[in-house]
Amino acid sequence: MDPILREAFSRFFDGTPVSAEWYDSSIGEDDFRQTAVVTTDSGGKVVLKFAANDFTFPEKIRMWQRTVEEYRALGYYCPRILCDKTGGFPTLERLGHACVVHAEEFSKYRPLEDRAATEAETRHWDTRAYRTDIWTMSAKIAAKRLCYTDYPSAYCLFEPFSPSDQTDEVTENALEWKRTADALPETFGAQVDRIWRIWNDNRDSLKARYAALPTSVFQADLNPTNLLIDETGAFMGVYDFNLCGRDVFLNYLMRENFSDFEEEIASIRNALRIAAKHYSFSEGEKAAALPLYRCLKPLWFTRVDDLKEAGTDPERIRRCLDRVEHFLTAEIDFASYMG
Repeated sequence: MDPILREAFSRFFDGTPVSAEWYDSSIGEDDFRQTAVVTTDSGGKVVLKFAANDFTFPEKIRMWQRTVEEYRALGYYCPRILCDKTGGFPTLERLGHACVVHAEEFSKYRPLEDRAATEAETRHWDTRAYRTDIWTMSAKIAAKRLCYTDYPSAYCLFEPFSPSDQTDEVTENALEWKRTADALPETFGAQVDRIWRIWNDNRDSLKARYAALPTSVFQADLNPTNLLIDETGAFMGVYDFNLCGRDVFLNYLMRENFSDFEEEIASIRNALRIAAKHYSFSEGEKAAALPLYRCLKPLWFTRVDDLKEAGTDPERIRRCLDRVEHFLTAEIDFASYMG
């Protein structure tokens, strides 16, 4: 067994590691992440996570720990994040990276993605079947108004998530849309410029009111790899809190719903309706819902993909631009779904 893994194991646990399965979720050299699921001599399993990036450090991991406990207090299962025997998170070298290491309990439940990959009736494990569970859980966390950290979630708006980020992801997507649109034939230039001007006006309008919206601390990664499901198909909870942090609930809710324009709006409305049963939306949130949508969604990464897929087909390009411009300015009713 890897000597570094043995060293890490001994920092957190007694007993003897027998074998390990490694999983790599790194994104380039500046974001190194590896996870070891370790089987011990007693037959049990534990998890050790190695990370070398600018958003993983001991203070941040303690925030993840606290957030896990907040979810657990609401009755949702989340594997606990564990300190080492000294109460800290050591730094160990792995594959040329100085990694901060933390441990986690091995999950009692499998993620939705695993179920979907192995069950014969994959439709039973479709994420859409768990929307009520997801938004009920998130609304209950939002209602706690958790305020123990200033670290933003990865979904943050108007601020970068980590020091290496140049801007927030929403603005990054919009800039990518603009770069793609600027490469279109000159005949589309006037509409592209008009769309870009409208988007910037929307963003400026939202920014003026955004800081006053209520926040809480969210897990911030509700994809099928992180939703925990029991053997009957019941939703049990979540894991993987490395992107969690403070966020505006409306931003979190809209960010987790994306699709074609019409389906996306229907999904957001459904999420608002579910959330309103457990969370009291303020008048400020109701007023901000449409400006937030206009900032987040019309130039989202899915719209960039649509424009790229249009290629050189002028009819498809025009259709993409027309739909983007329409939804940048459309009057969409979100408030009546917010209770």
